[in-house]
Amino acid sequence: MKIDVITIFPEMFGPMLGASMLKRAQEAGVVEIRVHDLRDYATDRHRTTDDDPYGGGAGMVMKAEPFFAAAEAIRCPADIHCIEEVILLSPQGEQFGQSRACELAAKQHLILLCGHYEGVDERVREHLATRAISIGDYVLTGGEIPAMVVIDAVTRLLPGALGAEDGAQSDSFADGLLEYPQYTRPANFRGWAVPEILLSGHHEQVRRWRRKESLRRTRKLRPDLLATAKLTEEDRKLLEEIEEEGA
Repeated sequence: MKIDVITIFPEMFGPMLGASMLKRAQEAGVVEIRVHDLRDYATDRHRTTDDDPYGGGAGMVMKAEPFFAAAEAIRCPADIHCIEEVILLSPQGEQFGQSRACELAAKQHLILLCGHYEGVDERVREHLATRAISIGDYVLTGGEIPAMVVIDAVTRLLPGALGAEDGAQSDSFADGLLEYPQYTRPANFRGWAVPEILLSGHHEQVRRWRRKESLRRTRKLRPDLLATAKLTEEDRKLLEEIEEEGA
């Protein structure tokens, strides 16, 4: 997969892209991530990327021309086999979640447009972006942090990105539920012991315990997720047990 980011603050991405899973994924050729300075696509000598809003008002609005020029310069060639998304990071976009990350992970090329100031000229949303995405119901200074969230969430779903091939499948939200509790050594820390079942070596019992605890945690912390999760008959029986236990 290729991911291109268009921003007026390219320096923000260096530390993130040069560490941990994202660094390894790039070195392994799983993903190619390029960051472009929007100012390089401005047409005036001052490299201007914003201007006063029509109709008046506070703040500045990012111009359409540099975004179009940048995106058109880095888009896939006219290739019907290139599955591409041009994404505007915006608090007015569709909510980003695990299902959206899975959708984007199936694409071949993502172009992320990072807005700033009071917003982006509406013609970018209407005629350049294929979708707008928000990472939550709050306002950030710009689209750089949301772009980082999208990059991380999508990349870890790509084959070969994680050390454990099934690592992403057991994460919270991967199947619509929160993840089960995790433990490691020592088995007893300050009198708090690891559940005996995890020390038993009985793989089927461990699997069942983990599924039940995933359901228990979701029921307690995010009951709204149960309404849309794809529950099996076993899941329903486990939920009945949890209700009977009063937990």
